[in-house]
Amino acid sequence: MVSQHGILLAVSIISDHFGPLVSKVCGCLLRHGALPLQEIVRRLELSPGQVKNSLLVLIQHNCVQAFNSPRGSGDKTATHYLANFDNILHRQRFSKFLSVIRADIPESEALLEGLLQNGRLTFDQLVERTISKVPEGSITPSREEIRMNFNKLVFAHYVERCPKPEPFFDPLVDEQSTSTRKRAKTVEIALSIDKKVVNTASLSDAERFSEIPYIMEDASNANDSTHSSIAGTKRKHNALEVDAELNSTIAENEVLWRANFEKFIFCLKKKFCADRKKPKLKVGTHPIWEAFFEASLIERDNNSVTSPINGILERVGQKEGGTLMTLDHITRVLEELNCNPSSEDPDSFILDLSRIVEASQNEEIIDTTILDKQIVYGTLYKLLKDDYIETERILSGTGTGNLQFFVWRVKNTFREQFIDNLYHAALNLRQMVNYIADLLLEGSKDDTKLRNRKNILILALTRHDDSLMLFNGF
Repeated sequence: MVSQHGILLAVSIISDHFGPLVSKVCGCLLRHGALPLQEIVRRLELSPGQVKNSLLVLIQHNCVQAFNSPRGSGDKTATHYLANFDNILHRQRFSKFLSVIRADIPESEALLEGLLQNGRLTFDQLVERTISKVPEGSITPSREEIRMNFNKLVFAHYVERCPKPEPFFDPLVDEQSTSTRKRAKTVEIALSIDKKVVNTASLSDAERFSEIPYIMEDASNANDSTHSSIAGTKRKHNALEVDAELNSTIAENEVLWRANFEKFIFCLKKKFCADRKKPKLKVGTHPIWEAFFEASLIERDNNSVTSPINGILERVGQKEGGTLMTLDHITRVLEELNCNPSSEDPDSFILDLSRIVEASQNEEIIDTTILDKQIVYGTLYKLLKDDYIETERILSGTGTGNLQFFVWRVKNTFREQFIDNLYHAALNLRQMVNYIADLLLEGSKDDTKLRNRKNILILALTRHDDSLMLFNGF
């Protein structure tokens, strides 16, 4: 369940991007969960047309997922709409996503920018947008060149095909199957209804990252004198070409594509972990640490990085002093950095990112909560007053004259409260930025000072979002 300040932050983002009407519909879904159209209309007292148009905008920009659910005891179904809180927060990270592509596939940056700005587009729409953005006097890229750059994004999993528009999901059946698995004493991660709906709508990886096929011209057109000796083989060949052309036409004109936020968050997480540990590294280990991340090509999950030893050696050799390092030295340093040999591939090393993230979370909490480590009692009292910790009086023994002491422990709700405080701080920063923007629109003698303050606040909001991702994203 999203906290109150988290909802207010999400509504603020949607309001800035799409206006107050769309944000009102989004806020209703965030507060009350998945709802059918008629229920949203009743709660907000808006016209069905207004609500429907707002939902279409939110779906177009991947902020809402529609799904069908049983209605009553018959075979009838009703369409419900579910807000995707994480995708809404990702909207304030688009500049970070573009920086990832700028460093990895710079020639495809314009294509990703089009998807981030428009939410969902067909390849044909992307081609039209790309050509329209070419400055006068510059060379217009060909369709095949744009297709090649687009397929690079798909191959690297930066772009995916959109999920099913209205999948069927029955919460009652899912609840029964979950309780059955519990009785069978199987261990599984408990997922919220929101996550289950998103998983139901998701395509398989083979479908999500299926590239647009290239169409080669029939070789017989290049040489009319060549004759096939077997007519059946020629007909089969032509049929395959027709199928390939049809698949390409569908992929270009009908299939909707969107940015894969999971991939970008993983890239930011990997960069965060690499940078976080750099100041603590021993002298001479920096090149090996950087080479390990640069050689990462295999992504088995979102919590680890796997790199082949050959790739690590190649990239170490490209760095200053790297040619003098032996294989034994590099292997020993990798193990000291908690990069262990992979159980699936002995020639690869794997690093668990979740350990670095967890340690960073603890450091973040200590740095932001315990302001003065010397005044222990004062700090504990502040934490107790803010409802972060609890205390219990313990006697050291029995009888008279025995000492008593207090045991302090963190409450289970501390993490949720801490994240809610992060949401609250982000909301305040956004409101301050919007306030200064309004002052600039009205006109002021101190325009330069206001612009400087606005830029400082935007930079603070961007850095604050790094902490937000650390606790709700990584």
